[in-house]
Amino acid sequence: MHIAKYLSVIIASTIKFVGGPLSGVALGLTWLETAVCTTLGMMISVIVVAYAGAALQALWRRYRPEPPKRFTKRTRLAIRIWRRAGLAGIALLTPLILTPIGGTIIAVSFGVKRGPLLLYMFISGVIWAVVQTLAFYQIPGLKGIFG
Repeated sequence: MHIAKYLSVIIASTIKFVGGPLSGVALGLTWLETAVCTTLGMMISVIVVAYAGAALQALWRRYRPEPPKRFTKRTRLAIRIWRRAGLAGIALLTPLILTPIGGTIIAVSFGVKRGPLLLYMFISGVIWAVVQTLAFYQIPGLKGIFG
């Protein structure tokens, strides 16, 4: 049944984007099915975090009005990306480095409105889903490892 395969790819890519293409190859889906399911999985994460993120942030501020001033390597990287490339940079790096959840949390923390956030993440998700899926489907012997 293909629905179970589709759900597996969707769920894998909600947490870690690269999990979608790898799951699609392993399950024997076509590259197009894999790319669509991978994008869908990423967008589910983005939508959930974008809408729940604002509520969680408000709750956090209610109980902790002044955030602790910590600059870790991760926060410095996020600030550097934001200053150099803004939402487009965050969206571009989300599937590769930040994960769908992490990239959306960063964008929400910088106060990005939901409309542009969803649009940029969708465009980035489609592009990277196609690129990564086609790349994984072209690796010789990869299907043999999983199959």
